[in-house]
Amino acid sequence: MEIKVLGSGCANCQRLAKNTEEAARELGITNHVEKVTDIVEIMSYQIMATPALVVNGKVMFSGRVPNKEEIKKYLQQGGCGPSCNCDAGRETSCGCDGGCCCK
Repeated sequence: MEIKVLGSGCANCQRLAKNTEEAARELGITNHVEKVTDIVEIMSYQIMATPALVVNGKVMFSGRVPNKEEIKKYLQQGGCGPSCNCDAGRETSCGCDGGCCCK
């Protein structure tokens, strides 16, 4: 799983990184949380505000710092964003790249 926190390094960006690392650890996810501060790379995600969380190349949210429980939900979705409309109980296409990612 690829996990990135996008931001300049401000207090909110640091808080999101800390919350994300703690949430990942609590879920048993051992992947490194990459902190992206390069403005060109951040702009490539076409977000309007930082901080932002990217999971498996998909922007999960931007412009706020959710609590650990909300971050856990994003990490458990593994890159399925709010637009995903699949039934997580079935292995059907949900419009996410590569078929259903809500396993």
